[in-house]
Amino acid sequence: MTHAVVHTWRLLKWGRTLARHGALRGLERDAKTPPRLRRLLRLARLGARVPEQPRYADAFEAIGPAAVKFGQTLATRPDIVGDEAAMDLLRLQDALPPLPFDVIRPQIEESLGRPIEAMFASFDETPVGAASIAQVHRAITIDGRPVAVKVLRPGVEADFERAIDTYEWAAAQIEPMGGEIARLQPRLVIATFKRWTARELDLRREAASASELAEGMAAEPNFHVPEIDWPRTSGKVLTLEWIDGIKLSNRAALVEAGYDLPRLAQTLVHAFLRQAIAEGFFHADLHQGNLFALPGNRIAAVDFGIMGRIDRRARIWLAEILYGLITGNYRRVAEIHFEAEYVPAHHDVREFATALRAVGEPMRGLPVKEMSIGMMLDGLFSITRDFDMVTQPHLLLLQKTMVMVEGVATALDPDINLWDTAGPFVEEWIRTELGPEAAIADRIVADVKTLYRLPELVRRIEARFPPPGGAPPAPPLREIEVVRIGGGWRYLAIALASAAAGVGATWAMIA
Repeated sequence: MTHAVVHTWRLLKWGRTLARHGALRGLERDAKTPPRLRRLLRLARLGARVPEQPRYADAFEAIGPAAVKFGQTLATRPDIVGDEAAMDLLRLQDALPPLPFDVIRPQIEESLGRPIEAMFASFDETPVGAASIAQVHRAITIDGRPVAVKVLRPGVEADFERAIDTYEWAAAQIEPMGGEIARLQPRLVIATFKRWTARELDLRREAASASELAEGMAAEPNFHVPEIDWPRTSGKVLTLEWIDGIKLSNRAALVEAGYDLPRLAQTLVHAFLRQAIAEGFFHADLHQGNLFALPGNRIAAVDFGIMGRIDRRARIWLAEILYGLITGNYRRVAEIHFEAEYVPAHHDVREFATALRAVGEPMRGLPVKEMSIGMMLDGLFSITRDFDMVTQPHLLLLQKTMVMVEGVATALDPDINLWDTAGPFVEEWIRTELGPEAAIADRIVADVKTLYRLPELVRRIEARFPPPGGAPPAPPLREIEVVRIGGGWRYLAIALASAAAGVGATWAMIA
């Protein structure tokens, strides 16, 4: 177990770096910050030249790879870091100088158990991209297929383990301070970050995520997920189909190549809705650098390290919330929040519906192209404190992705409106999942499952209440009050004395 002194020293170094970039200013000035924490923040910036405009992303990049990933996590929590910081953290590109191939080669060969020449006809030693966790090289397999080979940076697991250990320790120190810090649940934030990181540091899990997403997207032929090369994949090496397309961030190249940009935007929105609402398993990092345009106005995605998952009940709630906001049915949206226990029961559902109306109606008065899901989410975050809403990490990841998808789609087609594009899909899904036919089908399935369990239920009842045996039934015994005097050795001594007295009396009667 790491000593508290080590944790404190790391935090001081990181805090100093954050302070030099002005990244602690907002937290220090927040009236809800506990006084003890505010004093620590002032100590961290003592003597530092703090810039006027905080540079949050630069600060996390300066601290190291684990901090970059943590910064990306915080970008999904504007309720904690504020809108300004969240927007700045979204620009984290996770870019680092690549490691020399002499360092990467042993990692590949040791992890796959074979020399590179035995697996690849050619291997480009210069990476096409380098990030905090891994770097990507282009290669050609022995059978002539172009592939992308993602290699985990040596030692990155230990770096993340040390950092997360200290994050957990720090969260445990500040959460008991109470107030706003406790409501935002820093320990839960770190636990969520730890789960995300565990998935990203095991490239087999990333490969499995890509494979699962590909199966779920079979109904969206215009959204392509690269095929995994399983024989050349391990925990530290991921080999998958090479995507030869144009990044969606390069709008000029897309126009020059003759792509239909509005169609690409609609494809992206439909693909995301199918992932999040219909399948409940979605790519949670759909920024422009991870999306490529393919011939035929198709889209391919890469980098499946961060994935989101939502169960069916939560997806139904989500669809009803979106549709209720689109149609202005604020009372139903409020009821769903209470049914899902997102809002504590001691609040008034009518008051919450009024607060939602204050968020939704200003958007409904805007021209269609100016309505924004990002604007709606900002408004929803602003009322969480008033109604004691505890944050839901899986929904925050979804909300971040929704804003990201809207941004990419708008960059492709400034006239697109996510509400208009999403409305028919959400309405049809709700009709399919919640309509009369769906209700009857669900009831039939539930009843059949119950009937199927009846024989096993009867067997368990018989085991619990077996038929009577050969011995006659015991006579009824009179209830006698049991008096316990004291406990422990005193109780034992009394019991022994009583037994001895009974034995003595019996011998006296015999004699």
